[in-house]
Amino acid sequence: MVQKTYYKTKDYCKVKFTVSVENAETIEILGLNSDWENSVIMSKKKDGSFTCDINLPKDSNHEFKYLVNETLWINESEADEEKQNEFGGTNSVINI
Repeated sequence: MVQKTYYKTKDYCKVKFTVSVENAETIEILGLNSDWENSVIMSKKKDGSFTCDINLPKDSNHEFKYLVNETLWINESEADEEKQNEFGGTNSVINI
C-alpha cells in the first residue's frame, strides 16, 4: 500500500509504503530517486507487515521494486503504474 501526504508549504510529499509478504524476514525498497544500488530497509511491525516513510520531491516520478529476503523481487500492487524494465519485467512507478 502507498499513502501520499502532500504539504502546501513544502516541496516534497511524505510517502508511506506498507507491504505484507508471507514468511518475509526482510523487505527493502530499491530504485527510488533512481538509486538501484542503495536500498531503504523497511521496519517490520508486530502484525508481520513492513513499513517506511520517505519524503519524495513534488512533481517527480519514481520507479521502484521491493526486495524480499534478499532474493525475491516484487512490485507494489497499488502503484500508480508499471513500466517495462531492461530485464524483461516491470517496475512499480509512483507519481508525486
